[in-house]
Amino acid sequence: MPTRLAPLSSRLSSAWKPVKEPTAPRAYRCQCGRPVFFRNSECLACKTPLGYDTERAKVLPLKPGPTEGTWQRWDDTADPPRRYTRCANFDSASGCNWLVPIEGDDAPALCAACRLNRTIPDAGNAEHQALWRRIETAKRRLVSQLLALNLPVRSKVGEDPERGLCFDFLASPPDGPRVMTGHADGVITLNIEEADDATRERIRAAMREPYRTLLGHFRHEVGHYYWDLLVRDAGWLPPFRELFGDEQQDYAAALKANYEQGPPADWPQRFVSAYASMHPWEDWAETWAHYLHMVDTVDTALSFGIHADDVELDVEPWGADALWRPDDPGAKSFLGFVNAWVELTAVLNEMSRSMGQHDFYPFVLPRVAVAKLQFIDLVVSGATAPARAGAPPDAGAPAPPDAAPPAMPAPSAT
Repeated sequence: MPTRLAPLSSRLSSAWKPVKEPTAPRAYRCQCGRPVFFRNSECLACKTPLGYDTERAKVLPLKPGPTEGTWQRWDDTADPPRRYTRCANFDSASGCNWLVPIEGDDAPALCAACRLNRTIPDAGNAEHQALWRRIETAKRRLVSQLLALNLPVRSKVGEDPERGLCFDFLASPPDGPRVMTGHADGVITLNIEEADDATRERIRAAMREPYRTLLGHFRHEVGHYYWDLLVRDAGWLPPFRELFGDEQQDYAAALKANYEQGPPADWPQRFVSAYASMHPWEDWAETWAHYLHMVDTVDTALSFGIHADDVELDVEPWGADALWRPDDPGAKSFLGFVNAWVELTAVLNEMSRSMGQHDFYPFVLPRVAVAKLQFIDLVVSGATAPARAGAPPDAGAPAPPDAAPPAMPAPSAT
């Protein structure tokens, strides 16, 4: 007798076939054939050393290299072999398992993710070091995805001081003021209390949020950074304003209104989250975070052989009329991705409920959000910004330096 999970309707099967290769693979195997995972630095079965290689976007089984302190891939037969060192944070509280390629006779001390750190928690505080480990685990997941999407990831500390990215992980002093999570000019500040599960859950409940995670914070805040880089400075401002609204409206006033009056009653019909309704910048950052959630979750599902082909639910699929650019060459593939996401998360939500947990994905995508998600997909993929008839030559010129949201309480949906 056929089960509820098989087979998939021909509609969804044909829709998702073009996107069955993950952008960033999330399933890996040791040389012994056993499965290993993104965070592993050693195979638990055979004790083979492991390390994450950003160039291949894979966790690699390793063997000692030709010189002390170097490593090479277990299956590397090249002469000479590709050499790596471990990130200098391997033995720190963060437990970084990323590899640093050796170019010539030199290699940076830190990996591509750790080089983004500007301020880390006090090494003398054991509690803060434990929180730092959780923070870095989430941050490495973020950075691995950004690299796999071919987004620019350059450190503001030493690599690109003007347009780079960096992180400050700070604790609020006992006598105040409280550290506010936020982004400003490429610097993402995170209050390390967000890594404490009990504290984060208390804040989530107090703010009536359906979802609050470290990874969600990172994805939201880095969205502000990429808005500066990919929208403001790259000619996408006119279509951004058509979809998300005019970001020049008073941010402080919008923030004040949000906390005093709450979101508009019809926000579920227009935004991915209540917080997204606060200001166009936050709408972008929330939608950006959801896009990264969707891509990474689908990548993980595909990596482990969980296809939408295995799911059959009676849901109404989005049509091309929900898209921002229905005639784009990649529109059909993107639409299949979104419809597959809707079905997949419906099943995952049911699985979470079967364990008595909160919904895996406690959101409903409105039609307007689908168009915004396609806009983000096109920006990420490097599509050419459309020319608007009658627009002045500088329509996409950078905003003035003070046009950036200040550091603020972490967002409600991410």
